[in-house]
Amino acid sequence: MDVLRRNNVTVSGSGTQTMVLVHGFGCDQHMWRLVAPAFETHYRVVLLDLVGAGQSELAAYEPARYNTLAAHAADILEVLAALDLRGVVFVGHSVSAMIGVLAAIREPARFAQLVLVAPSPRYLNDAGYTGGFEPTDIDELLHAMDSNYLGWSGAITPVIMGHPERPELSAELNNSFCRTDPTIARHFARVTFLSDNRADLPLVRTPALILQCAHDALAPLAVGYYLQQHLPAAELVILDTSGHCPHLSAPQATIAAMFHFLGLGASQPDEPR
Repeated sequence: MDVLRRNNVTVSGSGTQTMVLVHGFGCDQHMWRLVAPAFETHYRVVLLDLVGAGQSELAAYEPARYNTLAAHAADILEVLAALDLRGVVFVGHSVSAMIGVLAAIREPARFAQLVLVAPSPRYLNDAGYTGGFEPTDIDELLHAMDSNYLGWSGAITPVIMGHPERPELSAELNNSFCRTDPTIARHFARVTFLSDNRADLPLVRTPALILQCAHDALAPLAVGYYLQQHLPAAELVILDTSGHCPHLSAPQATIAAMFHFLGLGASQPDEPR
């Protein structure tokens, strides 16, 4: 299968360096529409859908293959190889932040910088580690998905978005969740919420920006501090906003932090379209 078609890869912008943006759980590349245009004058911008999401080839989603995040990391590397890309800026939201981490460990020459938006190496609490969830929390979440996926989506998306005063954001996220194949979503949720990538963090040599929201129900501040301490070359920026999706709820603050990290501070971020 053509990997570019498999992952519904789209390319825009200009520049000698490439920025690759990858969405989080239940989403697709459209979720970057408020951020990606700001970088099109500086970078060649590559957007894609994880296999099983958006307009990707759903038939390519084999549960046995995608039982770990490593399979998605391998897909990312195949896309970069198909486009003959090295030294890219990788921007990953939520679970795709860890997918990018795994890909950068495997083939570091393909990555110049990582931007990790609302990342978490482990969602479950553990001895000496605060991930935000107890095992019973995850069990209840997964059971709710299994029993009534659409009802679960409608209940969880306002919590994820974290902006009750802006219901249109929760509605957009809910619509995205509802467009996702429920069988794939349930499987990917288990892989996401039960993964543990803490041991991978010290292996990363790529400079990283951690973008953490001040109030995030899925990834508390303790997670951001943990990542800063365990990634060898990481900068933590705490955005003064709520929720797990700052690229939707606070796009200008997200863009500004990325501009600064990437050395574009003298330029003014474009207004989102």
